[in-house]
Amino acid sequence: MVDTTPLTHAVDHFADRLRAAPQSRLQRGAAAEALRLGRELAVWAQRLEDPSGEPREMPDAGMFAAADQITVAGHDLALVLSSDTEVDEAVRLVAEAQKRAGV
Repeated sequence: MVDTTPLTHAVDHFADRLRAAPQSRLQRGAAAEALRLGRELAVWAQRLEDPSGEPREMPDAGMFAAADQITVAGHDLALVLSSDTEVDEAVRLVAEAQKRAGV
């Protein structure tokens, strides 16, 4: 069984930083960056769970929901990853998104 703790920790940390960010930072792109990440993680998880299915796009629930959306998407993905390489890639995606978000 693969250890997905690094991914869940990275996602939780990013989400905590978003929750602590001022509204102005969220409006300047941090929330949009989080939504992009959430959508990417959600599609990845869906493709692993149902390779023949058409992935559904995560809706934009607003800037104040972005932290919750990446948390759900990241934890969902952690449940279906099957290798350390996949975990490392997911952690890298989260770190890069957090850097671009500036939080």
